[in-house]
Amino acid sequence: MWSACDLFDITDYMLKTINLKNLSAARHMTEDQISAENELVERAKKDPRAFGILYDRYFEGIFNFILRRTDDEALTSDLCSQVFLKALQNIKKYEYRGLPFSAWLYRVASNEVNKHYTKKKRKRIFSLEEERFFEIIENETDTNFSEEQIQLLIQTLKDLPTDVIEVLELRFFEEKSFKEISFILNIGESGAKMRLYRAVEKLKQHFKVNWKE
Repeated sequence: MWSACDLFDITDYMLKTINLKNLSAARHMTEDQISAENELVERAKKDPRAFGILYDRYFEGIFNFILRRTDDEALTSDLCSQVFLKALQNIKKYEYRGLPFSAWLYRVASNEVNKHYTKKKRKRIFSLEEERFFEIIENETDTNFSEEQIQLLIQTLKDLPTDVIEVLELRFFEEKSFKEISFILNIGESGAKMRLYRAVEKLKQHFKVNWKE
């Protein structure tokens, strides 16, 4: 199994595989739920107490999203606080686009993490949940993955560009739609799909990938 302390240097970021416990289940909201949530957002533009409901709803998800990219709880707490402070300060500028409010928060969080790494000039970290990866990669022998297989998977991921890893993370680990991913990363939907397909095709060179669009 992957060690919680394994660290793998890559050209422009670092990939670290760890287990993240107690991750909240991805929220799959209906159009009616999204619309109802937007009414709460509109209230939050005038009433900070309404924003508190949004904070309680999405804090854990945003915290874990940032933690995957920092592997540092103290830093994650600081960045998470900054995300929600900026969200509160700028909520009057928020425009409803038919997406969950969380998509906007993930976009703010992604920008804050990127600014941190740019400012500190440090290599990036992505923490990918081991158990989730083993749901995506099938083991044809019905036994535990061998150390050789694990190292091959790690090397395959290391060879992927940062922008591809970002989409892989949002799609597989955050379970975001392509529409949400395109908004969070400020790219086109077709571009988001292309990046994910690149990752899947790379993985398929060595593994049986349990994924369908």
